[in-house]
Amino acid sequence: MSNKKTVTGNEQMPAPEGEPAAQRTGDGNPPIAPAGSDSGAGLAAACRKLEAEKQELFDRLLRKQAELENLRKRMEREKQDFLQHATADLIRALLPTLDSLERALKHPDNKIPPHFYDGMELIHRGLLEVLERAGVSVIPTEGKMFDPHVHQAVETVEGPDYRDQQIVEELQRGYKLRQRLLRPAVVKVAVQTRHEADNGGS
Repeated sequence: MSNKKTVTGNEQMPAPEGEPAAQRTGDGNPPIAPAGSDSGAGLAAACRKLEAEKQELFDRLLRKQAELENLRKRMEREKQDFLQHATADLIRALLPTLDSLERALKHPDNKIPPHFYDGMELIHRGLLEVLERAGVSVIPTEGKMFDPHVHQAVETVEGPDYRDQQIVEELQRGYKLRQRLLRPAVVKVAVQTRHEADNGGS
């Protein structure tokens, strides 16, 4: 009888010298490495990297949105400034015509029929209404104290009937466009004499 032993598929071949038998499969191929701690750590690191990249992209998106919003606001401000400057220049050019109307109404000519001045008054009133709708306002002067920011004093008067720096007369109307000064009001201003100042204005 022969001493040879038939090897079946279920039996493991003897491992080569120096190689543990557990490292080989029954079909003689190298074993598949089980999922261990190294592969889990690599997956966690990849997830952290993706999360960091997502956060970076989100931050960049927020910055771009903020830059776009700032650009939109700046362009809107520039547009409003341009329109306001254009409006201010146009209104400033109309003021001499308005002054002429007011002078004509203050000093009517007796040789001219009254109904002519009635028509001028309607024109004057209509022009003021248009300017008011555009944001133009008249700088008040009557009974006010002199304010160098909106008034221009061209003459001073002395007298006990007024307080020091009180506006006595308006010589030319001043106007503002919203909060912007178009033209200061030209006025006469009362000043105290030295005697009145020493007596406290009495």
